[in-house]
Amino acid sequence: MVQWVLADPEMLNPLITTDATADIILHQMFQSLIDIDFKTLQMVPSLAESRPLIEKTTKGGMNLTFRIRPEATWENGTPVTAKDVEFTLKAVFNPRVNNPAVKQTMDFISDIRLYPEDPRKLTIMCDTTYFLLEIGCGGFQILPEYFYDPKGLMKEFPVRELIKEGKKLANNNKIQEFATDISSEKRMRDKDFISGSGPYKLDSWVSHKQVVLKKRENYWGNALAEKVSYLGAYPDKIIYRTINDMTSAVEALKAGDLDVMYSIKPKEFIELNKNASFKEKFNTYTPDKLAYYFIGINCKSKLLRDRKTRLALTYLTDVDKIIETVYYGLATRSRGPIPPSEKKNFNADIPPYPFDPVKAKALLAEDGWKDTDGDGILDKIIDGERCPFKVTFTINSGNDIRKSIGLIFMEEARKAGIQVTLVEQELNTYFSNLKKHNVELFISAWVSTPTGNDLKQIWHSEAAAPGGDNFANFTNSSCDSILDAARVELDEDKRGALMKKMQVIIHEEAPYIFLVSPTELIAISKKFTHPEPSAMRPGFNPAEFKLAGKN
Repeated sequence: MVQWVLADPEMLNPLITTDATADIILHQMFQSLIDIDFKTLQMVPSLAESRPLIEKTTKGGMNLTFRIRPEATWENGTPVTAKDVEFTLKAVFNPRVNNPAVKQTMDFISDIRLYPEDPRKLTIMCDTTYFLLEIGCGGFQILPEYFYDPKGLMKEFPVRELIKEGKKLANNNKIQEFATDISSEKRMRDKDFISGSGPYKLDSWVSHKQVVLKKRENYWGNALAEKVSYLGAYPDKIIYRTINDMTSAVEALKAGDLDVMYSIKPKEFIELNKNASFKEKFNTYTPDKLAYYFIGINCKSKLLRDRKTRLALTYLTDVDKIIETVYYGLATRSRGPIPPSEKKNFNADIPPYPFDPVKAKALLAEDGWKDTDGDGILDKIIDGERCPFKVTFTINSGNDIRKSIGLIFMEEARKAGIQVTLVEQELNTYFSNLKKHNVELFISAWVSTPTGNDLKQIWHSEAAAPGGDNFANFTNSSCDSILDAARVELDEDKRGALMKKMQVIIHEEAPYIFLVSPTELIAISKKFTHPEPSAMRPGFNPAEFKLAGKN
């Protein structure tokens, strides 16, 4: 089965990466205690026998007890045990492992308890409550201790000590040696140094061409597939073919060089559905997409740090035109970081900003922007220096939709006296610059999960540190307080009220220009029977594809 991807994965190390392409591939190689079923969008046990027993503690924390399936084994045939879960937590919280985004998504964990009488039983302990505790404690991918720590470097360090006293351990030789190994190039892309419990293992990786996964001959889930369908895996190989130009990718699809493609450009999707020859070979699908696209604004940029300036840019963005001319109507307008499907959290009282160039110019004037030298470009005294309003708008190369949005924005900005330069960068370079805040304006997207979302990773001031996912460099103490409170609020109504307040702050401060929630546009070869589209990224699970005529 050959699946299109826009770019190479950043790496194949689940301990460190937050890359979207890597996540898609790693899902076939590594497993977690709890997963989300692509079909039902519900939490289901994966490595675990069942969903956990959750108990509140007398000190206001929560404990989650899991038991690992007896069938679950690693690639070498040894059983997956609670010790492997413990080791994974040790690896995550090793102070020398550079994975701030991953650490932050697990910062509610305080310790783990093992049971000597039952090597498959474990309790993950949390000092606090957290509304996403079940998927948070059960959803991280588990690494085999024997494979990733053959010297036993992490054995002597308790999980609680690594979490509480990590900085004190940072200079320990064993801590450093382990971190150097787990973060090495070989652990990121060498098939001989990457191994999980999932149905597929890395077979080959040719940079900028393809990543090939081969089905494990001894994959443990095969024996359970009839009873637990989401554990099944059917293609002998899954080939992730990198084509970073969308037009070329569609041509490869039509030629039969690809079996599956998602995120097809709307215009080409419409044209493909009119092509009788294509329709003989492919089915097309349009599941909802749990995502929103936005123009991000670096809130610490000298030219963009004032709220009125950011609001002006929002009023200069013609979202209706973008939906009509770029998405051909296959999208709906978004107005904030929470989708309307989260009814208790979504603030329906916040109206989307209209396209209003007159209002934008008035806000720019109020903020001190004037064309003092008559060159057609606004300027302003900032920190004692006269600065022309010239900004860069960064996008990832090979994405015509984002480029079209950038060009529409650029033209309206030009009319208002703002010079925008569109900069295209290779995807990995682009994301590296987002994490370093080496951008002014940019386009990106966030994907939601069916289980709800913890927005601290994106909107909290802590996430604005280099390497975090607060790409807009947005810091706001009120927003931080709300996010911190919402994470530990288990009452859905109370948490919804907090999230609605948070949306008001985001709306008023305008660190993002919210654009659209597009429909996922997918084509799948008819050689596969009963593929089921999903709202889960990327819109399908290739492991579940069966060739026509095969059981």
